[in-house]
Amino acid sequence: MKSAVISSAVLSLILGIALPAYSQQDEKNEKHKQQQETKKQDRHDDQHGQQPQNQDRVRQDNQDRDRQQHQARQQQKQDRGRQQEQRIQQMQNQDTQQRQAQQQQNRQDQSRQQQRDQQRQYANRQQHDAGRHQSPDRNPDQQRVWQSTWQEHRARNWRSDHRSWQQRGGYSGYRIPQDRYRGYFGPQHWFRISGLPFGEYGGYPRFQYEGYWVTLQDPWPENWSNNWYDNDDVFIDYRDDGYYMYNRRHPDVAIAISISM
Repeated sequence: MKSAVISSAVLSLILGIALPAYSQQDEKNEKHKQQQETKKQDRHDDQHGQQPQNQDRVRQDNQDRDRQQHQARQQQKQDRGRQQEQRIQQMQNQDTQQRQAQQQQNRQDQSRQQQRDQQRQYANRQQHDAGRHQSPDRNPDQQRVWQSTWQEHRARNWRSDHRSWQQRGGYSGYRIPQDRYRGYFGPQHWFRISGLPFGEYGGYPRFQYEGYWVTLQDPWPENWSNNWYDNDDVFIDYRDDGYYMYNRRHPDVAIAISISM
């Protein structure tokens, strides 16, 4: 009986010691399990939290790449535009330089032509002045023909006897080449008829000047001097509708003439 009491006491003591130990171990296991669950949940939450962040980062990277590509395209477009503007400017500069060079060449040509014309005019005037006061070399018969031809074509009333080329239907005769005209004709190229080859054509007096035959189509005014054809300076000019001869003493009177070779 006594032994049974002792065994029960020992068993109770052992159980009293073991049960708290087991209880503490269970608590530790449960706590560890809860910690593991908490860590697992945290990792899961971290993964779910990182996914939006990654998506935002990818989207931002794509936007940055698109923006860089757009900027690159814009820069290329601007570069091509500047290159095109430069080419256009270069072409315009070349055209301007060519025009300026052509204008300079034209001015030089005009200057040389003016110098040549002035030299011819000077030579003509020297020749004219040298022979201005020389008497025509005509024998008495020639002198009578000369004077009678001119006198026969003196007008009674020049204003009514005169007809312009427009009134005659327009000039249709020979036309002097422009370079020859500039060199020997016009108000600045005056001369005297006396001493020039002379003749009569179609009943009208004519004379030869610078290789051209000049034939009067009008009578000469009645108020001119009797020997104007010997002493007065005249010039030939093309005005409005045809060729005319002018007397420097009477510059307002235009006598219609025709030109022939």
